Amino acid sequence: MHRFILHNDSVYEASETTLAAGQTGLLTGWGVFSTIRVMDEVLFAWERHWARMTRDAKLLRVPMPTDPEAVKMNLHRLIEANDAANSTLRLSVVRNAGGTWSGPASGRDCDVIAFTASPRAWGAGGRLTCVAQARHAACVFAGTKILAWAMNLTWLEEAQSRGFDEALLLNERGEVSECTSANIFIAEGRQVYTPPLASGCLPGITRELLLGEIHVAGYRVNEKTLFPADLEAADEVFITSTTRELLAVNEIDGRPIRNSGGARQALGTAFQDYENAYVRTRLAVSR
Repeated sequence: MHRFILHNDSVYEASETTLAAGQTGLLTGWGVFSTIRVMDEVLFAWERHWARMTRDAKLLRVPMPTDPEAVKMNLHRLIEANDAANSTLRLSVVRNAGGTWSGPASGRDCDVIAFTASPRAWGAGGRLTCVAQARHAACVFAGTKILAWAMNLTWLEEAQSRGFDEALLLNERGEVSECTSANIFIAEGRQVYTPPLASGCLPGITRELLLGEIHVAGYRVNEKTLFPADLEAADEVFITSTTRELLAVNEIDGRPIRNSGGARQALGTAFQDYENAYVRTRLAVSR
């Protein structure tokens, strides 16, 4: 985490105490968040991130700020304070009241909290291990990005303690859903597939763009129910997220993935072209 954080409309030193112990959202994980890539001071895919947070907040009865442009302006103040023109930004909206242990009213229905960090180097590929019964696809809250992230962090820590990089989460039907903080794709020749939202996976922004906006001649990207055996037999397996973009999977539970095709590379190049065009357009508008 960088030196400064954003708390509502003010930028503070990260070491300062700005939060209250009685804030319901902090005690219970009652809130929503998103991780956003900052590129040349541009918040990449800002509109999509805000739209997803708004959808999840409505489902979870989390109040949201009424002026997203004001939030965006404050995020830019944070980026400037941290000299974080190219970084990763975490934005959270926390519910302030409700439940048995709610503290004194602060006058705000929700708090906006944000911080930045330097981009992480993920290497050339990752090793996954499967976790059964880790997603409940039939749950009404499946696919929501909420602050209650402890189970994901526990599965990730357990995987890493055993020498893996990420945990591959299966749902109650034994289907592949997602990783703890990434979506997953396979390639069979020039056909590329990712689990449908009905698997219980989160609708990641990179996933959304690959399905709807990134087009490469000769390749098709679609949703398809997948099982672990499909990943083992695939030509390529890769995971996607805001911080990883498209990262190869080299093995799953000790079984190597062939990674013999060119789908990830072709889609990755097209995705970076889309990112760069998005940034150029936003910079041109702001001048």
